[in-house]
Amino acid sequence: MGTDKAALEFGGRPLIIHALKILQKSGLAVLISGNRPDLKTFAPSIDDLGSSRGPLGGICSALQVTSVTALVFVPVDMPLLPSALVRSMLQIAQITGNAVVVPSVNGFAQTFPVVLSRATLPALQAELQAGRGGCFSAFQAAAKQLGQPLHVVRTELLVQAGQLRHPDGLPPTRWFFNINSVADLRQAEAFITGKLAMRE
Repeated sequence: MGTDKAALEFGGRPLIIHALKILQKSGLAVLISGNRPDLKTFAPSIDDLGSSRGPLGGICSALQVTSVTALVFVPVDMPLLPSALVRSMLQIAQITGNAVVVPSVNGFAQTFPVVLSRATLPALQAELQAGRGGCFSAFQAAAKQLGQPLHVVRTELLVQAGQLRHPDGLPPTRWFFNINSVADLRQAEAFITGKLAMRE
């Protein structure tokens, strides 16, 4: 994008703030995985031991240095995610005991947000060390090694059952929109302003 995504403004606030709010509204303590002194003003951070190895390196770092049994990972470039989805995924992880929980939309499993048990760390590290840095395939490998299914939460079913809704009334197809360009940023803003205009 020619600029740092975390600092990019969406709706008048940096994207990093939106990501942190999603987790905070879910009742979670927040940590930032990354060697970024400038981000420490937003929330406590941990050293990203795999900063040169992409998102999977950051995930492994977080799992390695924290002591909680499960973590939720949210990317900085998905500001339309509702915190209610994160809460639902956490509840499902606790009820089922599954080590990897991801959402789906329109029948397609999404990589993020993801709930990961610390038990997934050895398998994720093995994928990283083997040069396989893809997060979703690593999640699949971790679940398989633990003898569990990759638990996929069908967001549309939760919405239809009245168990889940977006605070701005956005349909699930919009929740996982990634901001990877200035055009994406404008489109995401249009999703929100368009909905707000219709509600007014």
